[in-house]
Amino acid sequence: MNGDDVKHLEYHAASARRKVVRMVAAGGSGHMGGAMSCMDLLTALYFRTMKIDPQNPKMSDRDRFVLSAGHKCMAQYAVLCERGFFDESLLDTYGHFDTKLPGHPDMHKLPGVEANTGALGHGLSIGVGMALGLRKGTQRVFTVLGDGELPEGSNWEAAAAAGHYKLDNLFAFVDVNGLQISGKTEDIMNMQPISEKFEAFGWATETVDGNDMRALISVLDALTQKNGKPTVTIMNTVKGKGLTFAENQLSCHYWQPSAPELEQAIRELDADIERKEAAL
Repeated sequence: MNGDDVKHLEYHAASARRKVVRMVAAGGSGHMGGAMSCMDLLTALYFRTMKIDPQNPKMSDRDRFVLSAGHKCMAQYAVLCERGFFDESLLDTYGHFDTKLPGHPDMHKLPGVEANTGALGHGLSIGVGMALGLRKGTQRVFTVLGDGELPEGSNWEAAAAAGHYKLDNLFAFVDVNGLQISGKTEDIMNMQPISEKFEAFGWATETVDGNDMRALISVLDALTQKNGKPTVTIMNTVKGKGLTFAENQLSCHYWQPSAPELEQAIRELDADIERKEAAL
């Protein structure tokens, strides 16, 4: 890893965050907060870690990605667009009738989406099934969960199965931004300590600042090492990352911006893109 690697990924993450706001502008609202908090990870996965091909989204030896926290789909849409899976004009259909960018990912509508998700707690189970089916090959499975969905019991059935079958081709990431639609996760249903819970099911665990691109790259580059265990990375992140007025604010979980807020968001993100581009 060198400084240029980090700078290029930071630029793409900034550009993808701007695409999220573009979708919100098109649809009038959206689950912005969590999309922004996990954006750095998705950027690093799609631009550095995963074996994928935007020109051949269904190639047999590709790695798989499942967004368990499906309401954060604007992050996946933005990164898929940034990576070249579809033309950016499609972003302006978000929130419209018959769009290919629905409020939760739909594998039948958009290239690069591997599973329909959104009912919380299901993505890890889907990932376990994929990893089981692919464990004799070289493909890896990556899945992102939110800390607010961890109370769903199906997560822990999947965690137990992954540990039992020693699925070391399965890599889960928990986006711990501390907020969910009803308030602070620690107040709604405190699932800490998260690492110890996964360890009890036979998982290897990592913890990282999920909004620090250099730290993320270090963790992701080390995930290629097989150890006979599935791996979960606990990412400490900031809800609404990238917008000064939205960071750590419950109101940005599902964001319906006023005209001044939208203008400020565009202004801030455009300036950030310019800074990142100048640093390349």
